[in-house]
Amino acid sequence: MAKRPTLADVAAAAGVSRALVSIVVRGAPGASDATRERVLAAAAQLGYRPDARARLLRSSRSHLLGVVFDVDGPFHTEIIEALYPAAATLGFDITLSARGHRRAEDEAVRSLLDLGAEALLVLGPASSSDILAAQPAPVVSVLEPHSDPRLSSAATDEAAGIALAVEHLRALGHTRIAHVDGGTAAGSRARKVAYEQLMADTAVPPLVIAGGPGETDGMAAARALLELRSLGAPAELPTAVVVFNDDAALGFLHALDAAGTVVPEELSVVGYDDSRLAALAHVQLTSVRQDPDALAGAAVAAAAAALEGRRTHTLVPPSLTVRSSTAPPPAVAR
Repeated sequence: MAKRPTLADVAAAAGVSRALVSIVVRGAPGASDATRERVLAAAAQLGYRPDARARLLRSSRSHLLGVVFDVDGPFHTEIIEALYPAAATLGFDITLSARGHRRAEDEAVRSLLDLGAEALLVLGPASSSDILAAQPAPVVSVLEPHSDPRLSSAATDEAAGIALAVEHLRALGHTRIAHVDGGTAAGSRARKVAYEQLMADTAVPPLVIAGGPGETDGMAAARALLELRSLGAPAELPTAVVVFNDDAALGFLHALDAAGTVVPEELSVVGYDDSRLAALAHVQLTSVRQDPDALAGAAVAAAAAALEGRRTHTLVPPSLTVRSSTAPPPAVAR
């Protein structure tokens, strides 16, 4: 195994003293711009990284951000991947703790605090604002918009995201547009409210189908819609559906396919997240894109601000990725 580069190695490569390298690495004043650039270039060439354990011993701060994520959240992995470089840019390290069916959010939080996390990034928090605000470390709610002054947040502008989906479908000629909600999942209420407000401006009443964040939730929602289609008058049934997220949309598409309903010829479907699932060759799902890099950057910046006593709330603009799951409704297509 190759020897790990040391402070002395960087000093020798840059032609400066170890003390000067230490000043540059710590970001402290005392080095000229030219010297700073030379030291950083030497450190990068050697692959030098400061010893986190030594830094912790010298400081009362851990510079460690704890991230709570959901084991069933495919989009969470994309956020986590983006969090590492975002944290490193501001001098933080990341540690993870999962919640799931057999591990509650409070247990995930406790383990991060025990590890010395000085701020918490909770992806799609399940806990109430009061519980989050009572934690001994600042909390950033990620993916769930918040206005609570005790918390910080970094989330996608959900109203703008739903508007992108609905306006895309309207531009194709759809007027009867349904929404599969996310149950109690983070972001579900905001997306549902945005959908209902958009549909309130039309003569067509909104149709919200009970759903959830998982693939099985999407399958159940599709079966509920298919039952409505078998009972109702075709002129009153939706020709397009906006599903809470891509994972649920995948289940929704699977159930439609099993029932012989052809997408998009008979029913257009839009997902949300634009996760890797949406781009799969056999899926090709039109989806509202949440920007993992922008969300991660906003979350880490919010944590840094919170550690200085400032609470911030950032909404990241979404975009729409159009694929082959949407098309004009049957009457328009003909």
